[in-house]
Amino acid sequence: MVLQRLGRHLLSARHERRKVHPLEYLARFFDTAEINTSFYGPLKPELAKLWCRRVAAVNPQFLFTAKLYRAFTHSPIPVMEPTSAATIRPTDDDEIKTREGLDALADASKLGALLIQFPVSFKNTSLNREYLERLLRQFIEYPRVVEVRDSSWNNPETLAFFTQQNVAFCNIDQPVMGKSLAPTEHVTAPIAYVRLHGRNYSEWFDSDNRNDRYNYLYKERELEGWKDRIENVSEKAQTTYVITNNHFESKAGVNALELKAMVTGKRVPAPPTLIQKYPELRRFADPAEDSGNPDSPRFPLLA
Repeated sequence: MVLQRLGRHLLSARHERRKVHPLEYLARFFDTAEINTSFYGPLKPELAKLWCRRVAAVNPQFLFTAKLYRAFTHSPIPVMEPTSAATIRPTDDDEIKTREGLDALADASKLGALLIQFPVSFKNTSLNREYLERLLRQFIEYPRVVEVRDSSWNNPETLAFFTQQNVAFCNIDQPVMGKSLAPTEHVTAPIAYVRLHGRNYSEWFDSDNRNDRYNYLYKERELEGWKDRIENVSEKAQTTYVITNNHFESKAGVNALELKAMVTGKRVPAPPTLIQKYPELRRFADPAEDSGNPDSPRFPLLA
């Protein structure tokens, strides 16, 4: 059975004083969400357990994906030095705390994938390949996905290695400049993974605020290309995760719903406030039935 899970990037989950928790609301529209807070610090197990209970109450099929803590994938001072095996310095305590949060998700059967995301400066060198192999062994008990952003990794040898390790290659959409990785549709494991970062060329490497990089709303014709790729990888994978990371001003939610409608061939429900803000969404979605409920969160749900 081929299962496609489309969702949005999850920045945080602030509690709002409402009867409906933001995560419960999110789970009504999507089957997955990518946890980003776990990149900036290990996910607290008590928070992970709470999130699992929240989504399970609304959508039992809902699964999280979580980004690995950046201590394992990024230089601690990336402004001063590029990321490489020589500059990544995780500690034993980093691993202990990281596992606590991931295990809380896994024990609740809510961890769909662990995303191991490297920056564009992490290139395909012998030293970096050795480090990556060690890192994959270190977290072998989780369903692993590796995101690399430099095109030096896009070759048959890398794909064969990922397949041998049962690790998914993350297919990304990003501004393609220099040797940046262009769109791919690789499947190297039972799960496939797609991340859409947006195409904000002017802010991608030169933004004052990191959120400016993701200020991009995909046009329908741009999503059509990814619809085809998603269908292609879904034919080869058991489960396909599609994450929209262009989270600025809820644009990730808009494009995720549009893609969901494109891939399924069916109209989808959407938060009424989101349709009001982005009328183009009416082409694919109808307002959810809670349009008059003051307790329903307003998009952005978790940004």
